[in-house]
Amino acid sequence: MSGGFITDDFMLQSSAAKELYHHFAKDEPILDFHNHLPPDQIASDRRFEDLYAIWLAGDHYKWRAMRANGVEERLCTGGASPREKFDAWVATVPHTLRNPLYHWTHLELKRYFGIDELLSPATADEVWDTANAKLAEPGYTTRGLLARNQVKALCTTDDPADSLEYHAAIRDDASCEVKVYPTFRPDPVLRIDDAAAWNTWVDKLEQVSGVECASLSGLKDALRKRHDFFHSLGGRLSDHGLHHVFDEECSEHDAKVIFDLVRSGESADAPETERFGGYMMLFFGELDAERGWTKQLHIGAERNNSTKRFEQLGRDVGCDSIADAAHAGGLRRYLDTLEQRGHLPKTIVYNLNPKDNYALSTMLGNFQGASEDGVRCRLQLGTAWWFLDCKEGMEWQINALSSTSLLSRFVGMLTDSRSFLSFARHEYFRRILCNLVGQDVENGELPRDMELVGDMVRRICYTNAKDFFGLEV
Repeated sequence: MSGGFITDDFMLQSSAAKELYHHFAKDEPILDFHNHLPPDQIASDRRFEDLYAIWLAGDHYKWRAMRANGVEERLCTGGASPREKFDAWVATVPHTLRNPLYHWTHLELKRYFGIDELLSPATADEVWDTANAKLAEPGYTTRGLLARNQVKALCTTDDPADSLEYHAAIRDDASCEVKVYPTFRPDPVLRIDDAAAWNTWVDKLEQVSGVECASLSGLKDALRKRHDFFHSLGGRLSDHGLHHVFDEECSEHDAKVIFDLVRSGESADAPETERFGGYMMLFFGELDAERGWTKQLHIGAERNNSTKRFEQLGRDVGCDSIADAAHAGGLRRYLDTLEQRGHLPKTIVYNLNPKDNYALSTMLGNFQGASEDGVRCRLQLGTAWWFLDCKEGMEWQINALSSTSLLSRFVGMLTDSRSFLSFARHEYFRRILCNLVGQDVENGELPRDMELVGDMVRRICYTNAKDFFGLEV
């Protein structure tokens, strides 16, 4: 069945929305400042073996939907063949109506493979064969796909203990046209409630940095050295994945005591973890402020909720959800302390619970102001994240940001993905943005001055991010 589902005006419900999208948003390039793409695959310009390898492998969004549809785990993360896993996903797709997965699936099939068919068991063979034939063509390597999407630069998510050898290789490869930058993600240093795993990680940090980490000062020196190395490779962003903002007070002396305890092999208890986390997050804020970086805070995920699957499969397998925690007070104390110390960097907060959108956006507004670098809206509520990465969630975030800050200064969309096909999410976001703003024009709530409104849309799609982050693009 040829559905013609993804039309030129997909999701654009007014003439103003269509004009904004087609004339101001559609052709803007992409600066994807937060994703989980593997840099080794860009360095090697990987070609994918089949549609499963590029589209389903590692995709916890799809795994959650498949499990909800009663699919066996061997067909999600287990040892089934690529075609078996693809067929299990195909059988699930017709049941994802009104889930963003249905939109993403057909948008990706259309944009990358020219497939208009609705995906179902009846079309599985045709889709599999057509996509696999395309993947064998010259333009379907990782770099070819980035070029197809007009990706000018992207920022991966990287452990401070990573060697960054692939980022260096990409930087030195004149044939690679896209800029690929590392993002400093020091989450492992905060996990002192598991001394064995933490010490293994610190040993790795010690080795890669060349700095002895027998003391708290040594640990900080090693992290600073790695932060400097990230900077030398063009990195200008850090990132923290947090259940909540660590804001407990902790003196230098207490932090040393906790460090020594855990370095000796004894896991920290909950209060110690909170205090040490508060101490280290202030240190990370200082590093970012000194270098003029942007700090990203991803807050509000309740992770690894299924003990059974965590023990069997580990992290990031689709067993995370939205946390119901209070964030505004912790964020206030954290930002206020950084500001008082003169260490408040540019900050983007990605919120996972929509109930907190207004509280967090208004909290960020307390710390705005002029700066030497001339960047506007230095603290802002980031784009809808993870479970909110859907039409409704994006509209909630855009509305909250519009009502409490300056939408015109918004740095826009990112993929937050491990897939080279996920850049279609930028198109999805742009269509939703144009439809929402276009409806305001139709309602007379914004002027029908398409150059004025369209310029805002264009800047949200690309230029604001280019100007904000200071990346070489």
